[in-house]
Amino acid sequence: MALRWIDDHCHLDRSDESSPAVEELLAAARAAGVERCITVGCDLATSIEGIAVARANEGVWATVGVHPHEASSGLAGIEELLAAPEVVAVGECGFDLHYEHSPRDAQAEVFAAQIELAKTHDLALVVHTRSAWSETFAMFDEVGIPDRTVIHCFTGGPDEARRCLDLGAYLSFSGIITFKGAPEVREAAALCPIDRVLVETDAPWLAPVPHRGRSNQPAYVTLVAETVADAMGAQLGALAEATWTNAARVYRLPE
Repeated sequence: MALRWIDDHCHLDRSDESSPAVEELLAAARAAGVERCITVGCDLATSIEGIAVARANEGVWATVGVHPHEASSGLAGIEELLAAPEVVAVGECGFDLHYEHSPRDAQAEVFAAQIELAKTHDLALVVHTRSAWSETFAMFDEVGIPDRTVIHCFTGGPDEARRCLDLGAYLSFSGIITFKGAPEVREAAALCPIDRVLVETDAPWLAPVPHRGRSNQPAYVTLVAETVADAMGAQLGALAEATWTNAARVYRLPE
């Protein structure tokens, strides 16, 4: 039986104009067994566009949120989008202290507000954390963590993985896990329970080996999954079934 996959986190909003058309990307994904995609909002414009993409394409759902890079712009218009039936999560949101395109206080304010939106609207939360583990955990200690929280593009090691798992979060692994210089991410996957793991591309960015450095696409989530399965010591079929079920649980998708 063919395996079925979901790309738990990609960007189908044309934020990278060099990417192929959405219809072409989804056709390639389906040919690779990737039957579902979650397209993720980073600001008001991409959130609106993501909803439109999800509405127009079977097997696609959307998130609505403000990325830490865009935190200075605030949350105007975001909450009004949460009632759309295509929306399954708030985010991506969090801290990015690697680039700090928005000031830390703005990132903290907008992150906290989106945590509250997820709780209020009973939606999943998609978290971005880069060079900011202590700040992210401090935020969770201060305002709490929604029951269905995904640590997107997990790039920590075993210690961060254990702490996220202890909080009840899901770990979503991207193409970074295939990079030679990311042994700690593979170590984190090795300890992740199979009922708390997700796989993603973050397309059009972070293409996995052997496509590293080129434009990414949802079809490549199978390459991410192969490395995750190897790190976990799991059969690929078991991982496909688990990630499908986990995503359905987190985002309340039909099984």
